[in-house]
Amino acid sequence: MRSEHIPRATIKRLALYVQVLETLKREGAEVISSELLAKACDVNPSQIRKDLAYFGGFGVRGVGYYVQELITSIKQSLGVDRIWRAALVGVGNLGKALLRHQEFRRRGFHIVGIFDCDPFKIGEEIGGIEVICSKRLPEKAGELGVEIGLITTPPERAQRAANYLIEAGIKGIVNFAPARIAAPEHVCVEYVDFFHHLYNVAFNITLGQSQR
Repeated sequence: MRSEHIPRATIKRLALYVQVLETLKREGAEVISSELLAKACDVNPSQIRKDLAYFGGFGVRGVGYYVQELITSIKQSLGVDRIWRAALVGVGNLGKALLRHQEFRRRGFHIVGIFDCDPFKIGEEIGGIEVICSKRLPEKAGELGVEIGLITTPPERAQRAANYLIEAGIKGIVNFAPARIAAPEHVCVEYVDFFHHLYNVAFNITLGQSQR
């Protein structure tokens, strides 16, 4: 099946499946049933089977799924079975926290370029990588082989950061800034808004209290 016919919700669940499967693998699991995987992911077993069916046959009837084999197959389907080179724009507290996060590299996402517009930060080295002026991103991205952009700027600077990434030919952006950005249709933009999740949690707590 062509990738554009696969629901976005399925893609997001596949990423969750990989995360859960890798945890199970570290705990020593070699085989898992769709029922146990569904329980660990908090989804219906039939949904697991439907999602995996988009990418071909997985699992052995009466046995289940071989954990490592399923991890490999899903990663290949998602295109994350290789190294992705990323640039981070915005070296504030959040940006520095992400740069220290070892999971990026472990999962195949290598931050190879760091950019900021603050003259006091330009030239600073973080993790062996020199902070470069954001205006130079379009010229440096090609040299560094950047494919994905991470925006961790204040909200009022997010669009400018996105513009530099788009000008550099970057086709995928993950925006951690609490602001919407405009981008061409061919550029995939994902938003990570911590406040969105905090609002959801606060609402659910409030709703639960009001129903007592």
